[in-house]
Amino acid sequence: MGASGRKRKGISAVKGGQGEGGSRPSAAFPLALRPAAALLPEPAGGMRSAALRWCVAPAVRAAPPPSRGLCGRQLRGAGGGGAAEAAARFMLPKICLFLLCCSKITEKAKKSLAALKKENPRLEPTLAIIQAHNDHLIQDINKNFAKEVGLRVIHICLPEGSSKDEIVNEILRLNEDPNVQGLALDLQESLYSSKVLNAVKPEKDVDGLSSINLGRLIHGDAYNYLVPPAACAVMELLEDLGGKTVLLVGASGAVGAALQCMLQREGAVTVSCQWKAPQLQTKLHDADVVVVCSTKRDDVLLSWIKPGTTVISCSLHLLSEKHNYGQRDNHAAENAVGSLAIAMRMQNMVKTTERWIQSQQYRKWDLRCLKLQPLSPVPSDIEISRAQSPKAVDVLAKEIGLLTDEIEIYGQTKAKVRLSLLERLKDQPDGKYVLVAGITPTPLGEGKSTVTIGLVQALTAHLSINSFACLRQPSQGPTFGVKGGAAGGGYAQVIPMEEFNLHLTGDIHAITAANNLLAAAIDARILHENTQSDKALYNRLVPAVNGVRGFSAIQLARLRRLGIYKTDPDTLTEEEVRKFARLDIDPSTITWQRVVDTNDRFLRKITVGQANTEKGFIRQAQFDIAVASEIMAILALTTSLQDMKERLGKMVVANDKKGEPVTAEDLGVTGALAVLMKDAIKPTLMQTLEGTPVFVHAGPFANIAHGNSSVLADKIALKLVGEKGFVVTEAGFGADIGMEKFFNIKCRASGLVPSVVVLVATVRALKMHGGGPNVTAGAPLKKEYTEENLQLVAGGCCNLQKQIQIAQLFGVPVVVAVNIFKTDSAAEVDLVCKIAKQSGAFDAVPCNHWSAGGGGAVKLAQAVEEAARQKTSFKYLYSLELPIVEKIRIIAQKVYGAQDIELSPAAQSQVDRYTQQGFGNLPICMAKTHLSLSHQPERKGVPTGFILPISDVRASIGAGFIYPLVGTMSTMPGLPTRPCFYDIDLDPITEEVKGLF
Repeated sequence: MGASGRKRKGISAVKGGQGEGGSRPSAAFPLALRPAAALLPEPAGGMRSAALRWCVAPAVRAAPPPSRGLCGRQLRGAGGGGAAEAAARFMLPKICLFLLCCSKITEKAKKSLAALKKENPRLEPTLAIIQAHNDHLIQDINKNFAKEVGLRVIHICLPEGSSKDEIVNEILRLNEDPNVQGLALDLQESLYSSKVLNAVKPEKDVDGLSSINLGRLIHGDAYNYLVPPAACAVMELLEDLGGKTVLLVGASGAVGAALQCMLQREGAVTVSCQWKAPQLQTKLHDADVVVVCSTKRDDVLLSWIKPGTTVISCSLHLLSEKHNYGQRDNHAAENAVGSLAIAMRMQNMVKTTERWIQSQQYRKWDLRCLKLQPLSPVPSDIEISRAQSPKAVDVLAKEIGLLTDEIEIYGQTKAKVRLSLLERLKDQPDGKYVLVAGITPTPLGEGKSTVTIGLVQALTAHLSINSFACLRQPSQGPTFGVKGGAAGGGYAQVIPMEEFNLHLTGDIHAITAANNLLAAAIDARILHENTQSDKALYNRLVPAVNGVRGFSAIQLARLRRLGIYKTDPDTLTEEEVRKFARLDIDPSTITWQRVVDTNDRFLRKITVGQANTEKGFIRQAQFDIAVASEIMAILALTTSLQDMKERLGKMVVANDKKGEPVTAEDLGVTGALAVLMKDAIKPTLMQTLEGTPVFVHAGPFANIAHGNSSVLADKIALKLVGEKGFVVTEAGFGADIGMEKFFNIKCRASGLVPSVVVLVATVRALKMHGGGPNVTAGAPLKKEYTEENLQLVAGGCCNLQKQIQIAQLFGVPVVVAVNIFKTDSAAEVDLVCKIAKQSGAFDAVPCNHWSAGGGGAVKLAQAVEEAARQKTSFKYLYSLELPIVEKIRIIAQKVYGAQDIELSPAAQSQVDRYTQQGFGNLPICMAKTHLSLSHQPERKGVPTGFILPISDVRASIGAGFIYPLVGTMSTMPGLPTRPCFYDIDLDPITEEVKGLF
């Protein structure tokens, strides 16, 4: 343990210490050190060891010390002469050896750390020292030793008189600081209590003073403990201890216990005694080695010690301006040996850093999974959810390796996860990346979310493999409309499912607020430009505040885009004022709509500006559902807060009257949008029915956007699971829409490479693709779907084959998951699996997770694990450099099976405009029906020979894609005759939600 700046020498709570007084060494333990002073560089005379007050003196006569290990040696006398004379003759070579020993330890630690940094180039190990004084000299000494080794030291200087609770609070903060790998305390002796010492995380306790570390040392857990530097330094000074009697005088606390343990391991007979003990004189006389661990009583005489006894003093002293500790030369001796302890502390810090690196690498989670007791028949989803008692989210967070300050808790079962985690785990290898897609959807439902949850429950709870599910956040539109909840189903769902489906942590509300702020800004700007002169408009945009005018940061950025590099508002010319103040938005080109997260068909077309206060500015507009907002797509694709802010600024909301794009940045609203979205960018942590982790984040509309959960959730999850773990995420709709967009859009944005595609199919959905009768929501299923019909299954497997082929276009292995229903026959399931394998699937597995939980998806999990070991050759479907039309044609022909595409004049005009505006190199996000591979929802199976009509082409520049509209595409769903809300209710007594799916 090194000089760390504490005012009292010592690092442990030593009950037998000196108390408040200090004294210079007595003549009974002489130090004649004058010859050594010149060996120590400045400011050595003032160097104070926080670990020890070192005085090593032979009791009678010095002899040349033998070598022991790196710096260990026995210091023994050999006959007559005064003790002071002997000390004078011996101290010079002794201090030289101390310094050599210290140098060797420092060099060894330096080499070890250099090797760690070579393997981890961005490593910057940091030791934090909490002190309750302002001794800058001690701070400098620590920093000098740390600098020599290559470590970084920071001092947390608390005011003198700080309480134990204040110190503990600071310790707890540093415990959770991912940038601090080691922690040491530098306090007055009265503050060293068990409460304070044990507040330090054992893995950061470089001085080895916590009870956990001491227990590991005593039990001989060689890897997990650190020897307190004071004790380690004493042991380095002694050798050949077998059979010798070592007396520890005034020893107590962690250092005393560590010393006693280590001495006994070396074969020494240890005896402890306090200064006031009546038998002290006898024990001093019988000892071969005396280790002084606290301030000596003045009446203890040198004559009590027999000739030849080695005496090592490591007493704890209060260092203060009020006390005299003798000549500078005495300090030279204690600093020579104190340097050894400092080197030991730095050596411990290097060991701590090595263990920290190992802790950041892959490890199996210490996860307490929740047990399931599936019932038959299977109850409703909400009944199953309510019957399970979820873990507290902070407990789950700790189990998967999250730190306390990396989560923001919402209630008992939800928490936001901060993006700082990505920086902490930046060197952690990613896990395997699995996408769950499906065949072309039918009203019967295929259960992609249920498969996703069942798969991760199987991987984590049943195969003990770290795995994460990453799901989209549900919109309240479908929740209260037709679809119902989106948390999975049966015994494979996210819990609590009512919290999952209702508001969650308010992300969609934040998106709604940001979207509508921008919409309001557009109309307000048009109104003000239409009703004010250039000068009046400019004066209001750049007002004088307290008599001073100045541009805001976003206004300066607009000036630079216009080629105006002035910063004084009063220096702009009339022409520059006009260019700056007027956006000249063409109302007919506005593409930015207001949003609401409710299915409301009567908002599909509205008129705004009808009030007299809007001065006749009336235009047609519309509402979209909130998840269709480009801001939602941005949230799903962004990689950082800075990236999100830049994307928000790039959003094109309209064209000006010259045909140039007008952006959110031009309107000056980017910063405000980022503020509204600052919490929504953080993924939400929840859990499955079996207590395995789930990220719920973002929910872009799968028709006009890419229909996948967020890049950030995936990136964080991939770090948390480690290189042997799995992250399973779901794509919206069929593989022809959700999967294609996942690969061509999301993977381009994230840079992540998929490992496996799980393609979900059901027997009854395949029957519908094979020519089965239409299905009406709420009506009983016809017998074709409830009785065995191999012909319909075989006919419908053409759709499954096509979706497998689409996945193979990207070079990713496919595992087919056959989601089993109780009406499916074994022959039907076997037929699907057989055809899937014949069509190129790596494997095809029946799954019963809906009725059995993760245990019903173990075979699927094993198949996914095996497929992930296969060598992949992932590739994008098209190059971004291709023209927009050609990229659309590639998707239409290779994915949908179209003969060709046909653009309307309006669509071609938009393509030409986007190309001219520089947006031609963006990926394509097709907006078409999800109910067929073609543009006609009624055409099931695998339609061929059709021409794909492109009615319009639009752009989400902030999100970063062009989206062609195939036919008519509604962005605002409507409520059915009998919406789901008829069954949803709240018990006013228990506050329980009823009827939610």
